[in-house]
Amino acid sequence: MVQAYILIQTEVGKASTVADLVGKIPGVLQAEDVTGPYDVIVRAQADTVDDLGRMVVAKVQQVDGITRTLTCPVVHL
Repeated sequence: MVQAYILIQTEVGKASTVADLVGKIPGVLQAEDVTGPYDVIVRAQADTVDDLGRMVVAKVQQVDGITRTLTCPVVHL
């Protein structure tokens, strides 16, 4: 199992809607709208890194109002 934080920038005024929509995507554990350089922070998981990438590109990035994402996989050192 691979987990990652996905940092999302949205169009102005869309953070709450984006967080609600992304939170309903299978594999998303949590989606919160926040303040700072990013508007939404998501915790997600998938079986493999490839599956995680597919989820981000095919599902998360397709949500209306998202302008940019940054995926940060969790590592255990």
